Amino acid sequence: MTMTGPAARIRERKRPSQNLGRFVLRRLLAALLTLFGLSVAVFALVQLLPGNLGRSILGQYATDQQVAALNASLGVDRPFVTRYFDWLSGFLTGNWGMSQRLGVPAREIVLERLAHSIVLAVAALVVVVPVAIAAGAFAALRRGRFADRTISILGVSLMAIPEFVSGVLLLVIFGVYLKWFPVQSAVPSWNPVDIVHQLALPVIPLCFILFGYIARMMRATTIDVLDQNYTRTATLKGMPMRQVFFRHVLRNAILPAITVIAGQAGYLVGGLVIVETLFSYPGIGNFAYESAKFHDVQPLTDSVVLIGATVLVINLIGDVLAVWVNPRIRRGGNR
Repeated sequence: MTMTGPAARIRERKRPSQNLGRFVLRRLLAALLTLFGLSVAVFALVQLLPGNLGRSILGQYATDQQVAALNASLGVDRPFVTRYFDWLSGFLTGNWGMSQRLGVPAREIVLERLAHSIVLAVAALVVVVPVAIAAGAFAALRRGRFADRTISILGVSLMAIPEFVSGVLLLVIFGVYLKWFPVQSAVPSWNPVDIVHQLALPVIPLCFILFGYIARMMRATTIDVLDQNYTRTATLKGMPMRQVFFRHVLRNAILPAITVIAGQAGYLVGGLVIVETLFSYPGIGNFAYESAKFHDVQPLTDSVVLIGATVLVINLIGDVLAVWVNPRIRRGGNR
């Protein structure tokens, strides 16, 4: 029997929040399982890195007995399972061990470097997201014309250029020859001039990659919404195209782009190794690379797992936001 009346309306109002809650719970459980598997894999792979921590600390002139004694004192010669659960319990309780290379607690330096990478990632997103969304929507409105082909070709071309290629070119031209920007980027102050001066060169290669992904997704979704019946009906009723676009098209076309932007934001945090290393930017990608090079196991493991957790959180936020703003999900998904 179908429920009608006030009780049915109350049940209908509760349904979207219940659906959203179940979705968030499922994604959160999946993220936790993924993070656990990632931590096991990362910890195992880090142990297989070539090199010897004791030898890296003592140098090449230390005897084998001295190296073995130092490795025993550091606990790196214990069984894998014991070391993993010791590391996991410490990581969950905030005791992330010491960086043997730097002689400081790993937790404070890893979090500091993560904050620096977030600054760089946010700067890139602030620049590229509005430009890419506008370019993709403009290309869709000019479908098949010169502007559409130009934007599409430009996006694909920029995606094909690796970060180290565009980064080296920018570094040589604007850093070495013209000397407009520093060859080694630092964390800027809140001064807008300093932000541009320090972050312009590392941000541009990131924007090249992101522009193509976001613009292509925005173009495809905008074209799909323009072909929907409700858009055509609004146009046939005489509504100006500008009003149709901002009232009906943009709100629905941008929904799939949210997931793409969230995924690319996660990539920015976790995939900055090349850019940060090239420009000597003190981010977590560069720090993980240096830790791997010197076989500094504790901060390397902490950094990679924290990067994975950050990527999962960003993707979860993007998925939840996309579901929350989707009218069909908010109406209960079956109406």
